[in-house]
Amino acid sequence: MIDFAKIDFLKILLASLIMISAVLIAKIVAASLRRTLSDRLRRDQLEILVKIFYYTIIALGFITITPLFGVSLSGLLVAGGITGIVLGFASQSVVANFISGLFLLWEKPIKIGDQVSVGDISGFVEDIHIMSTIIRTYDGLFVRIPNEKVFTSNITNYVANVARRFEYVIGIRYSDDANRAIEIIRDVIDREPFALKYPEPSIFVDNLGENSVNIIVRIWAPSSEWYDVKMRLLWKIKEELEKNGIEIPFPQRVIWFANEMRIDKS
Repeated sequence: MIDFAKIDFLKILLASLIMISAVLIAKIVAASLRRTLSDRLRRDQLEILVKIFYYTIIALGFITITPLFGVSLSGLLVAGGITGIVLGFASQSVVANFISGLFLLWEKPIKIGDQVSVGDISGFVEDIHIMSTIIRTYDGLFVRIPNEKVFTSNITNYVANVARRFEYVIGIRYSDDANRAIEIIRDVIDREPFALKYPEPSIFVDNLGENSVNIIVRIWAPSSEWYDVKMRLLWKIKEELEKNGIEIPFPQRVIWFANEMRIDKS
């Protein structure tokens, strides 16, 4: 119980200063969160997060001043401890997802609109909530992934870097001129406006296969245009090689007979 006889002006002044400081700190933290996360969270989600931090700081300030008024926290701590244990077991996954969501917002490995792979789920990041992340797969399906799984999984962000490389393996006949084929392929790449000059393309004979001389073609493109460039260039290279008499060979097999086949006419 509060002993009002022990309350004096200095304690009231000190308590007031602590609460005013707590309110000021809470407002500064709230403003900082709004400024930092305004482009990463929806407005309603951001306001929920701001309120959690705001009232947590106010509550800490209130707990700090209770001893000044003779309030014993031991009973509250015991009751709160038991309640906390019960709630802790009941809401382990909820707390884990919430904390993981805060770490994701702080670390920022992904953002809305990114093409990512989280575990075995790949697609576009549609939304990032405090408790979960929404991925729209390439098939148009929406998948909700708990933030704990997102945070503890390997995340591949396909567009975090401004450029991305792709590769072709192009086989030509042994009778064709490999150097000429490389020149033709390089010319096709040079005419593609989204094929980057730096890092420059890499074109070379990789190995001599069973049916073809295999040429490796490695090209860099802007991450936002990567897929379209990859699809477009492959067909252009094929057409240009064929125009110059260089063809992609069909699989071939040479069969040798140990003994000549003989026809018995008798």
